[in-house]
Amino acid sequence: MTKVALDITGMTCAACAARVEKVLSRVDGVSRADVNLPLERASLEIDGEIDAAKLIAAVERAGYGATLRPDDRAAQRKADEAREAAHRADERLTLIRFAVSALLSIPLVIGMLPMMLGTGHAWLGPWTQAALATGVMLISGTRFYREAWSALRGGGANMAVLVSLGTSAAYFYSLWMVWSGNAHGHLYFEAAAVVLTLIMLGKYLEARAKQGASAALAALGKLQPQQAERKTASGTEIVATASLSPGDVVIVRPGTRVPADGLIVAGASSLDESLVTGESLPVEKSEGAAVVTGTVNGDGVLEVRVSAVGADTRLARMAQLVEDAQLSEAPVQRLVDRISAVFVPVIIAVAILTFLGWWIAGDMAAGFDAAIAVLVIACPCALGLATPTALVAGTGAAAKAGILIRDIGTLEKAESIKVVAFDKTGTLTLGHPEVVEVIATDDDTANLLRKAAAIETRSEHPLARALMTRAASEAGEPLTATGVSATRGKGMSGTVAGASIAVGNARMMTELGIAQDRIDALKARFAKTGTLSFVAVDGELTGGVLFADRPRPEAAIALRALAEEDVRTVMLTGDNEEAARAIAADIGLTDFRASLLPEDKTEALRGLTEDPKSIAFVGDGLNDAPALAAAGLGIAMSSGTDVAREAAAITLMRPDLRLVPASLDIARRTRRTIMHNLAWAFLYNVIGIPLAALGMLSPILAGAAMAFSSVSVVTNSALLARWKPRHLD
Repeated sequence: MTKVALDITGMTCAACAARVEKVLSRVDGVSRADVNLPLERASLEIDGEIDAAKLIAAVERAGYGATLRPDDRAAQRKADEAREAAHRADERLTLIRFAVSALLSIPLVIGMLPMMLGTGHAWLGPWTQAALATGVMLISGTRFYREAWSALRGGGANMAVLVSLGTSAAYFYSLWMVWSGNAHGHLYFEAAAVVLTLIMLGKYLEARAKQGASAALAALGKLQPQQAERKTASGTEIVATASLSPGDVVIVRPGTRVPADGLIVAGASSLDESLVTGESLPVEKSEGAAVVTGTVNGDGVLEVRVSAVGADTRLARMAQLVEDAQLSEAPVQRLVDRISAVFVPVIIAVAILTFLGWWIAGDMAAGFDAAIAVLVIACPCALGLATPTALVAGTGAAAKAGILIRDIGTLEKAESIKVVAFDKTGTLTLGHPEVVEVIATDDDTANLLRKAAAIETRSEHPLARALMTRAASEAGEPLTATGVSATRGKGMSGTVAGASIAVGNARMMTELGIAQDRIDALKARFAKTGTLSFVAVDGELTGGVLFADRPRPEAAIALRALAEEDVRTVMLTGDNEEAARAIAADIGLTDFRASLLPEDKTEALRGLTEDPKSIAFVGDGLNDAPALAAAGLGIAMSSGTDVAREAAAITLMRPDLRLVPASLDIARRTRRTIMHNLAWAFLYNVIGIPLAALGMLSPILAGAAMAFSSVSVVTNSALLARWKPRHLD
């Protein structure tokens, strides 16, 4: 199965999107087609070879335009920039159309007010009305004629068809009345002109509101710099970022963006990662630290060895995840699309029946008004915009905060989450040991650390690295050791300044002849629990160093935030019960299960509640992948393995547990916004169409209501784009 994307032009409403989706689905080899109206993009799954020409031809036969979306991110960005420029030009033209149409319509409205209020006759002559309305039809109406003709030529009908039919009926009927000398009857020039003017205003406001909906995705696309400074044998050279390869060394100067993922091989600086991870404060980086494409270097010069370029970078994968989520469809949206596909023909039938009903009742003029109002108010724009605009805004706001939502189904899952289960190591904890307590029998802890660090200097063990870090900060440079050797499963020993030094566990101390009661007595002096290494000098026990994996500093805040939402929390870990109990006590967690194998975690999830879909699991490791996939909702830490991230529905772009309640919050808010939008859209039609058919809604009011419905839906979605996580202060 191959995935391909098309950029679509010419769509104006849900009926257009449904039509394009329908014709693409009928092309041989296309197993699935999803069309996103706000993004103007079709996402296709194709079984076999991609025949782009055939796909584009199918879209063009339906009356729309299409181009194959390039795979290369740089090319995509150029295509998006060109489309944005076209949108801005169209927005300006729409504003001009509205302004001129408004100027021409105002005299019509003023002139018809006395007649509409029943206080007299219009002061404008019939031919003056005709001239003003003709100007509006030429300036604004022609746009809808073109769109309607394209849709009808492709065998479908859309919003432009409804607008064209309604306003044309009013305009040409009035023109015929004037031409035939029957201008003493009621004319509808003001209805045609004002309806077009109001709809043009709605289109302009809609375009403005939609601009911010995909701002996050557009921002991500612009983060990667076009050029990089690559180090060579003779100096440096400026090259296109696309030409970089893994292993290249690039120079990242202050104020510039990192051109590719990699590791710092020289230099130190602070990097602004806010647009990639959502981290608001600069992050200090030095030699050996990983850097991410698109982050902004602070005040130091860095040399970075490239590890990933192009589509393999973290930024590219992140942008792809956001894009995939925004192109996906909710089940409710598919229902809306099916309704929209038949909506226009049904409304035309309702308008005809409305006119005939009033005509039979003896009031053809009222029937004409009512039929036009039905055609105008029934435009399905709001229905088509309800789901995709909310989805684009919600996933974009989440991405800005460092939360990647994989697909629309995640929103459905988040709504029902009642239990959140956490892995311990690397999730609730920092994932690496630290020295948490040092005790020396002679109270000289600095001397003890110096001697122990001398023995551990050459070791790559995580405990040794933790010891070296603590010794460097508190004891200065380590002493020099000779004859260092390691005893597997016990510890290390050597000679420092003529003294025999041993650093290891209780078994090593026992083999050195140290009495068990002395070992137990020293062990009892430690206030905390963890992994204890003893230090012996010339066979005498001189102290110990306690290591532990610290809880993440924000873990307790995240748990409290979940509790406030009545979400139960539990820890599932493969660590021993003593270590699990200590971490749970530190962060205020009362429910935990310890000593679990990967398959045990999956089984433990099933036992937490009767409904497996109401459980979310948060993890980061390779052994967490089965549980992430088995849970109703999987949430992966970006600091974890690729396997864990692939198995999860949500990925947290920085290791901050406060993003767990935030991710549930934005998912729920996005789904809630979708439902509110659909409610508004259906409400306008359910109330408006009967009122229009019964003659209780004039065409002008119908046009205003139709325009307002689309604007209200898009504005409601745009408000979601302003969302920010709580509990991050």
